Amino acid sequence: MVKILLVEDDPRIARFVRRGLEAEGYTVEVADHGEEGLELCRSNDYAIVILDRMLPGLDGIEICATLRRERRPCMVLMLTAKDALQDKVEGLDAGADEYLTKPFAFDELLARLRALLRRSHHDAPEPRLQVGLLVLDPATRKARRGEREIVLTLREYTLLGYLMENAGRVLSRTRILNHVWGYSFDPGSKVVDVYIRYLRQKVDDGEDRALIKTVRGFGYMISAE
Repeated sequence: MVKILLVEDDPRIARFVRRGLEAEGYTVEVADHGEEGLELCRSNDYAIVILDRMLPGLDGIEICATLRRERRPCMVLMLTAKDALQDKVEGLDAGADEYLTKPFAFDELLARLRALLRRSHHDAPEPRLQVGLLVLDPATRKARRGEREIVLTLREYTLLGYLMENAGRVLSRTRILNHVWGYSFDPGSKVVDVYIRYLRQKVDDGEDRALIKTVRGFGYMISAE
């Protein structure tokens, strides 16, 4: 089980990130104060620390620099509303391994975490996803259904990957929106329905069996059943 510490003083962001990461199978602890975050790092073994730059008490730069001086083995992802180049340089110079600017899509956060884990543990490449004859290859970012290659935009690829990672499970529009587009996106938007329609046109049109299904009142799923 991968343990992650989230040091974030915005309770809305902390709840969003914690729920999302726990749904992905990570073990997550949260601190909302700089000193608390540093003490948790000193007393626990975390694979990754997601560290807000602006915190009450010690700020993220100070915490990161301290972790590096003390040779703590955790990877650090700096999470911040500051997007100026100098702010990023300061974070990386303090020892951060990655830098992600708010607002962010949850899928991008997950991708950065996976990249950090691969860098620290030399994990094997992500396996191909398959539902029936539909195959999605993360190594090449290409999709095929049988002998037919499917050309996807980045957002379509991310959405299809999320559906296939949860094949056979119903995913609500809200969950899909949070995962693929991020917490800052308008929850009343119809963007999920629009992109599901795009995927259906590319994945299911002309096929004998539709893989992408609507579960009325709940959301969407992908299944070969």
